[in-house]
Amino acid sequence: MVGITTLRRDDVWGTGPISELQRLTVSLRGGFKQTRSCLVFYFTGQLDAYSEKQFIEYVADVLKTSTSPAVLDLSKIDFLDSSGLGALVQLAKQCTDQKRSFNLVGNSRVAQTIKLVRLEDFLHLAPDLSTAIDQLAA
Repeated sequence: MVGITTLRRDDVWGTGPISELQRLTVSLRGGFKQTRSCLVFYFTGQLDAYSEKQFIEYVADVLKTSTSPAVLDLSKIDFLDSSGLGALVQLAKQCTDQKRSFNLVGNSRVAQTIKLVRLEDFLHLAPDLSTAIDQLAA
């Protein structure tokens, strides 16, 4: 089980940057923050065959702590391969099975990869973080 930071009532969007992202693998770091309306996950590095298992475990473990909708912010991901796409599909299926709303945000490289395999609708790809959060709050 991946170490999870305890959510506090005052952990809301806009109270400052995430001070430290956890090292999930050598090439992937991640963290999350509870906003007023959803959980926002932040990742940086590479989401690939080497890191996909830790990525899935981390997100799944955090999702167990809350019933809030979720946003995966992949705007700082440098590389996404087919294993990373598979991890995103697996998490999307878990959210759908749990009837949990979710959105995904990516940079141009991530968005292009997702669109190339026509998964933008299935993964609820949003153009930016504020739009993703607003869509879930509506």
